[in-house]
Amino acid sequence: MKQDESPQKQSLAHEVDAAAARIADSVITSPLQISERLSAATGATVYLKREDLQPVRSYKIRGAFNFMLQLDDEERARGVVCASAGNHAQGFALACRQLGIQGTIFVPKTTPRQKVDRIRHFGGDRVTIEISGSTYDDASALAHRFADRNAALLVSAFDDPRTIAGQGTVAVEIAEQLDPHPDYIIVPVGGGGVLAGIAAYAAEHMPNTRVIGAEPSGAASMIAALKAGHPVTLENIDRFADGTAVKRAGNITYEIISDLGVDVRPVHEGAVATEMLAMYQVDGIIAEPSGALASAAIGTAGSGKPVIVEPGSSVVCLVSGGNNDISRYPEILERSLVHEGLKHYFIVDFPQEPGALRRFLNEILGPDDDIAMFEYVKRSDRETGPAFVGIQLGAAEDLPNLLERMESSQIEIERVHQNSPMFRLFA
Repeated sequence: MKQDESPQKQSLAHEVDAAAARIADSVITSPLQISERLSAATGATVYLKREDLQPVRSYKIRGAFNFMLQLDDEERARGVVCASAGNHAQGFALACRQLGIQGTIFVPKTTPRQKVDRIRHFGGDRVTIEISGSTYDDASALAHRFADRNAALLVSAFDDPRTIAGQGTVAVEIAEQLDPHPDYIIVPVGGGGVLAGIAAYAAEHMPNTRVIGAEPSGAASMIAALKAGHPVTLENIDRFADGTAVKRAGNITYEIISDLGVDVRPVHEGAVATEMLAMYQVDGIIAEPSGALASAAIGTAGSGKPVIVEPGSSVVCLVSGGNNDISRYPEILERSLVHEGLKHYFIVDFPQEPGALRRFLNEILGPDDDIAMFEYVKRSDRETGPAFVGIQLGAAEDLPNLLERMESSQIEIERVHQNSPMFRLFA
């Protein structure tokens, strides 16, 4: 990170300090816990900053309260509005209820039900929820139009100095909790608010700490902005990491992150799914996809991870949220298996004769392989019938042998790759 001593950056760091005092009664000081699993895997001392333990299960409460606690009576009387993928809305809703402000919240249709239910719980009769649009950006456009028509004040999820300063208070706690300060802080990136706030504070108060952003590769709007030299709108995004699935990075957050020279790395959604499962099964942490981004990013040389940390270094990974719907775990497991090379899909043209399936099982599958999916279409006017078959391997390195057996088989078999529309239809 470049050391930027400009008055603007010093002012933002000062605002982060002021925000920490302002919101102290509204948030908890989240624990900083050593991850034995990640420490053993990297040789570094890896800490998890547990923002999933906030009252609304994410750091977004910080920005929402810092913004709304600064409103005067006239602004509060106008009412407030926000757009959110779910987490900012929960902090916004709680602030509305506690501060006695009437609010309207726009969330996309893809928002998990668990998040919508929690928004209603925190806001009560102080908030109205509008569910519309396919992405956060759609909801954001609707919130802006609502603000213009109703003279309501827009409470930005990430692209406002008050929100950025509030979210940056995570860094104030890290600085107080670790002495000496960490070598790395890894931060998930969507619109860029928490990364901008943490990076600005660290540049002023933790000059030896390197702040790195971790962004979902299927929704890498900040990486695209840094490459283009300005925010750009992505045409399509992967919505899996819903809390960070943003088509366009913030204007203000981009300027801060760009000026500070913050490095932002892409993290494959499959790696995020694998990390979510490890956090649940090994660490006992329920993380949402965006909450697992930071810890999914780190590894050692040769690991294939986007952020390489040195053995002996100290690393803080921000667990940004824990609002995950349990109904999503089949999808999470599927993405993890595919990413780890354990699950593959094929179109098999079976002869329509007795024993065809048994021959496939005996001749093609290895001893540790299993049929994970089988969709068969019987055609009365043909001698063969196609089936979409998912095979789960015992080990990823068994794939070449499986493909070799398929190649030598008399049954016609076509592999379905991840970029195929057929893969997205069934997998």
